[in-house]
Amino acid sequence: MFNGQDAKANFFDQPAVDETVFLALEANGEAPNTLEGEGKLSVDVLQSESEVAIVATMAGTKPEDIELHLHNDLLTIRGHRHNPASPSFEPYFTECFWGSFSRTIVLPADVRPELARAEYRHGVLTISLPKAKPDNSIPIMVVEE
Repeated sequence: MFNGQDAKANFFDQPAVDETVFLALEANGEAPNTLEGEGKLSVDVLQSESEVAIVATMAGTKPEDIELHLHNDLLTIRGHRHNPASPSFEPYFTECFWGSFSRTIVLPADVRPELARAEYRHGVLTISLPKAKPDNSIPIMVVEE
């Protein structure tokens, strides 16, 4: 898996899909479906020379309630957090979000989706996406005179 110490920038230096981008995607029919009232998922987006990694904490989420979708340079993570509190308790105040959530992230590089891996352990999802190596070579056509 990705070693977070290799990251050159923190999450705040990486672009995420804001409402303007989302509205443009939605106008083109490319935005993921979202439900009103969904929570936002906190993520770290890291990269090394050969890999992009996304780390997200998802306390209360069962692995079968997580969906991952990769479309071009957009990764969408969807899921549902289950509240472990007994329904007989009334909230005094709440800070944790329970229910459906989603997050769409613009990846910082082209990746190879066929080599993607996702691991879910102790409420933390780690997605590893190997970077695509661009072929910048120019073929030379030999013309004899």
